[in-house]
Amino acid sequence: MVNQKKLVEEMVVGALVRQGKVRDVYDIGDYFLMVASDRISAFDYILPTRIPDKGRVLTQISKFWFDFFDVPHHLVSTDLDGIEIPEGLDAGDLAGRSMIVKKCEVVPIECVVRGYLVGSGWRDYQATGSVCGIDLSAGLKNCAKFPEALFTPATKEESGHDENISFERMIELIGSETSNELKEKSLRVYEKGRDFAASKGIILADTKFEWGWHDGELILIDEVLTPDSSRFWPADDYQEGRNQASFDKQFVREHLDSTDWDKNSEPPELPQEIVDNTRAKYIDAYERLAGEAFPWK
Repeated sequence: MVNQKKLVEEMVVGALVRQGKVRDVYDIGDYFLMVASDRISAFDYILPTRIPDKGRVLTQISKFWFDFFDVPHHLVSTDLDGIEIPEGLDAGDLAGRSMIVKKCEVVPIECVVRGYLVGSGWRDYQATGSVCGIDLSAGLKNCAKFPEALFTPATKEESGHDENISFERMIELIGSETSNELKEKSLRVYEKGRDFAASKGIILADTKFEWGWHDGELILIDEVLTPDSSRFWPADDYQEGRNQASFDKQFVREHLDSTDWDKNSEPPELPQEIVDNTRAKYIDAYERLAGEAFPWK
């Protein structure tokens, strides 16, 4: 396993530490600068088309949830005043899409919580009658609500698709104490977020969390309950047994499914209508949750 602590100690201030599918992370001394771009990915590809202000929506939703939850997290500030902007970046372009965050040793597990039978869980259930090794009742329909949320971890892969694993396999990888703490914390955060979203007319179908070690404590990191990491459905349109309307990038996935793209080659450009509708859906999710107009609308 990569020694994240050693890597942090060897970083050059101002350097690009990591470029993910959406976020770029820079070393700024005592902290990282995490910048959410307007890139959008689907089926393990970064699409050639950007969604304007998408990074700002993700950052502002994450900030909202970090402020909302009573749980230790990595966000220090979204105010860039007084920090030295890394070379090649512009403070104006960073506005609204950047977070100053604590340096952590990332836990190499995606903590997925599912409240509904959908996506890879639905496909798994159709094939095996279970989800990530958890046996379920027979006869469940697509998008059925679980009596209780399920914790279904996955490996974190630097490239390619994350792999669903059993809780027992998670224990083998990172130990029983850490696994049980992550399970309890992830379920608690999901359930509180789910209940709040429900009060805003949104179903939080599922999500994934990332956690990291900071000063001996597990803290919530990366993004939280955004349209990129979660499935949001309008509650007034929910109907078991079919695919749901959504506020997340499932809209983009469904468009790509309707094309002749083979998902094994460079993806096509998105039509302007899809770009505009996707941007509107992301902004709608923010405005419903935060109860205020999106500042960059």
